[in-house]
Amino acid sequence: MSFLSFKDQTVLVTGGSSGIGFGVAQAFAEAGATLHIMSQSSDIVAAAEKLSENSSVLVTAHQCDIQNSEAVKEALASIGQLDVLVANAGVERVTPITDLSSQTEEDFRTIINTNILGTYYVTREAVRYMEQGSNIIITASIWGRTGVAEFSGYVASKHANIGFMRSLARELGPEGIRVNCVCPGWVKTGPAMQSLKEIAEDKQVSEEEALSEITANQCLPGIQEPSDIAGLYLYLASPFASNITGQSINADRGERLS
Repeated sequence: MSFLSFKDQTVLVTGGSSGIGFGVAQAFAEAGATLHIMSQSSDIVAAAEKLSENSSVLVTAHQCDIQNSEAVKEALASIGQLDVLVANAGVERVTPITDLSSQTEEDFRTIINTNILGTYYVTREAVRYMEQGSNIIITASIWGRTGVAEFSGYVASKHANIGFMRSLARELGPEGIRVNCVCPGWVKTGPAMQSLKEIAEDKQVSEEEALSEITANQCLPGIQEPSDIAGLYLYLASPFASNITGQSINADRGERLS
């Protein structure tokens, strides 16, 4: 149970059907928020039902492809007034620059369209329904603060998320709206485990060896679960963080030291 209360606050979490998004949504539900979750996957309906069963709040599902600006506009209009946006939806795929296949080019385009344009579309519409004291939290990545071979599309998109956040913090600050990024390290999600598999294949080692090499760079051992970082989102959206905006905050068990 969260010690923070979001009762009487409306929260939207994109990419809320699984992974980090579901973990964050669950934390807000436990804190009493009026909760909306969004994903292009039909799994979003089952996710909302599960969240409602495990909390005392009704969770509303919105199946929406955030690459479609008109669909985003309709979804946000149906939600109306909004206190917290967690712009979490994203795509992570390997995109080697030496791979000239049409599939890799399409993957690169999907990453950019989802992680950058999709985040822009959702945020643009959300701001229309926000008042002073509202919060925008974007899920970036520690890869948005460094470079990783063969993931140029994803890395570029996360650098863009951080730059987008910094500009919005300046632009929306006078309106009393705070904007921050959470930069997760390795979290046990489907996309992260697929990336781990591809890294292991590229290095011709087992996934266990690849993961051991990754976590060896952390101050704290082990890999995070989505629920492990959900509290940071609640904190950033709470009055305890009322003086924090324009920041990208790592949640990576000390992999990158700020």
